[in-house]
Amino acid sequence: MTTPEDALQESRAAYEEHARTCRQCHFDRSPCAVSKLLLRAYNNARRAQVRAGSAVG
Repeated sequence: MTTPEDALQESRAAYEEHARTCRQCHFDRSPCAVSKLLLRAYNNARRAQVRAGSAVG
């Protein structure tokens, strides 16, 4: 099972890799549908990490 921190790092890496390699995102500076989906996954992972941190404290 992945921790919230692992999920956050994996989703961030996937988003950044896509932004570097996608023609539309990188050269046209216009986010594509995949980029939007990956950014949403990153934001969800970030929120989950915050919730996990507040549940512990």
